[in-house]
Formats: sequence, C-alpha cells, structure tokens
Amino acid sequence: MSETNNHNMRQDFASRDELIAYVREQFPNAVDRDDHVSEIQGGRKAAEAVLNQVDPVQYAKSRNFLSGQVTRLSPYLRYGVLSLAEVRDAVLSKVQNLNDAGKLINELGWRDYWQRLYAQKGDDIWKDQEDYKTGYTAKNYTSELPTDVETGTTGMVCIDRFSHDLRETGYLHNHGRMWMAAYLVHWRHVSWETGARWFLEHLLDGDPASNILSWQWVASTFSHKPYFFNRENLEKYSNGIYCKACPLYGKCDFEGSYEQIEQRLFPKAEPFDRSGGSKSFQRPKKQKP
Repeated sequence: MSETNNHNMRQDFASRDELIAYVREQFPNAVDRDDHVSEIQGGRKAAEAVLNQVDPVQYAKSRNFLSGQVTRLSPYLRYGVLSLAEVRDAVLSKVQNLNDAGKLINELGWRDYWQRLYAQKGDDIWKDQEDYKTGYTAKNYTSELPTDVETGTTGMVCIDRFSHDLRETGYLHNHGRMWMAAYLVHWRHVSWETGARWFLEHLLDGDPASNILSWQWVASTFSHKPYFFNRENLEKYSNGIYCKACPLYGKCDFEGSYEQIEQRLFPKAEPFDRSGGSKSFQRPKKQKP
C-alpha cells in the first residue's frame, strides 16, 4: 500500500476496464513488473457462479485431463472468497451417492492439510523437508530460472505454452504445473525454490502452502520419489494438443519409457519403488501433527 500513501482506495467502478485502469495507476511498480491481467473474474458473485457449475461426478472422471471439468475454484479459495467447508457442503448437495463426491472432497482435504502444515512449520516450508531421492543434493540445482523457460522460447511446444499461459492468464491446470515443475527440476536442474517463487509471481491462485509443498513433492524433498513424466503421459492427458504441433515430436527430452527416463535423469539414484501407485503420481503420506 506504500504506493498509494495509504489513502482509501476506490471500490465502485462503472466497468472492469475502469477498475483495471485504476489499479494500474495506483500500483505503477507492479505494472512495470508484470502488466498481464487475468480474465478470471473476482468477487463473491463470480465465485458463487463458478461453484454452481461444479460437477463432482465429471470432475472425478476427467480432472487429470487438460480439457477435463476441473472446478476453477482455487483463486476464490486462495483469497477466502469461498471456504473449504462451503465448497464441501455445496459439492455434497449435488450428489445422491456420497461416494460420487469423494474425489473432490479428497482434494479439498489435501488443501486443508497443506494449510495446517504451513501453520505448523511457518517459513520452514521453504526448507527441504527431506533429502533428495534423485542422486543429487541441493548444491546440484541452480537458483537461476532459465531465460528460455521464463520467456517461453525453449522450442518445446508444451513447455512454451505452459510458460505463456502462466504469465498471460495467471492459471495452469494442475497437470501442467506438475509437468513444468518436473521439467525445471529434473531436466534443467533448477532448484524447486526458484520454480516455486516463479509460480507465486504469476499464479492468481498462488497459495504458498500448496505451491511450495507441491514443488517439494515433485523434487522428492517431500515425497518418497521424484515426480517425472514421459511424452506418452503428457500426450494422453493433453489430448495431444502440444505434441501434434511440436517440431521435436519423436525426438524430444520426454521420449522413452519411465524406466529409460529414470536412468537418464537419475543415474546415481537408488531404483524407485513403484509399488502401490501410479508411475507418475504418488502423494506423500500425511504426517502426524
């Protein structure tokens, strides 16, 4: 608020464009840093409209696909426009069989878990919660964000699109966040802290607890193994929209089986235990308070 000399800010505007112009005028330093404006509408009325559109059954079936029916509630949860309990009750009211709401309720539970862990640890969530399981140590990861990733000029259509969407819209599908994080940490050897800060600079729903601890989960400092992926995984859940348009198709860094990519990325690591879950997705076990 220092840029506004702490005076009371206007709250009534004739249009969203007028609001945007006013905010730009009041916070010129922020505009110089990033002038992109998300299309996501704020406010209680917009939040209720989005909540009313949530379909828990379709969410459970399609949430891992970029084209799936995700809730888009995260910005409103991030800023307290909606509460987790409110969303839970609304979701339960939409189903006859409580099991149909299970997947979405489970994700709300994870958000609550991250928040409770943050409340317990405070700024210590910025520290490695465990040792890396990649065969590398923290000193092997750079604190510099690669320019080609930041500007979306790697030549890899998927990574460049994720970078563009992050900066232009302030939103990425959760799978896109996982792929981008894995690429930066495991293929480019960028520290998870650097990636987490980059996301927080741009994500409209950038929640410190969920964002930081999820980056640690990808890196393996908050999980029993690193998260990584291959082209088959990316192509499946993106419906091939990036791979079909990519000049590197068939010869990109993501080609090969999980076993082959594991050997390339983590030659010094102990073999990963893949029992009991997907090769590309394994949550950390909850810790006792």
